[in-house]
Amino acid sequence: MSADPLATGSIGSGRTPEEVRRALAGRIGSGQLHPGQRLGAERALAAELGVSRATLRQALAVLEEGGVVRRVPGRGGGTFVAKGKIERDLSRIVGVPALLRSQGVVAGTRVLSARLTAADDVTAQALRVRPGDLVVDLVRIRLADGSPFSLERAKLPAKRFPGLLELPLGGSVYELIEEHFGTEPSEAVERIEVALASPDEAAILDIEPGSPLMAITRTTTDGDGEPIEFSRDLFRADRTRIVVRTEGGARAVPGRAQVVELRAQGSK
Repeated sequence: MSADPLATGSIGSGRTPEEVRRALAGRIGSGQLHPGQRLGAERALAAELGVSRATLRQALAVLEEGGVVRRVPGRGGGTFVAKGKIERDLSRIVGVPALLRSQGVVAGTRVLSARLTAADDVTAQALRVRPGDLVVDLVRIRLADGSPFSLERAKLPAKRFPGLLELPLGGSVYELIEEHFGTEPSEAVERIEVALASPDEAAILDIEPGSPLMAITRTTTDGDGEPIEFSRDLFRADRTRIVVRTEGGARAVPGRAQVVELRAQGSK
């Protein structure tokens, strides 16, 4: 089979959007274009490929829909090769740093706030404490290869984990409470919803307001079935792929539209 002239640099006129799409996808798939790399201005890219800007835009629209590229409007914007999606396996309980490292991604954390607060009614019910009882309230941005990947807010019973706020909070809380308090997560129930980024969330996650997010609300329990964490995590949908494995007791429970409830067994 002969190579695509566009991909090999032999430019011709009359190319269809599908041919342009295949050529650009080929460059990305071969590593000629790298994740995060800018493809160039539309005018220059169309000239390079020997096609009209209208044809180029149709090809880019298909690539964007498939998550292969992302287009950033405005000055300093352009078309960029999309970064690969990170798989979030809901059948296992694992901290985000370990999740990222397992997929060859450099993990980072920015702690936005860490404090003691009074449990509201929802938190109290989830953690089985009384409303007004103190809980550790931890808000962090998780970074993947230096860029924002998720925004998480975790609450833990303060009485159960005294002194937690004095420990380094940039890594996995699960690893901290296992090392310092002898507590391991055993089971988690997670509810997944589609959410749209608010202006503040968009600014934190470096996306456009209204962009889709995967909102995961989680209650984690220890080996005795006692709640140790109640959290709500917002994952960038353009960088996350949800994976569910049916073995090991994970099961899906029917719920309302755009909501999934899963039970994950703890594993090391």
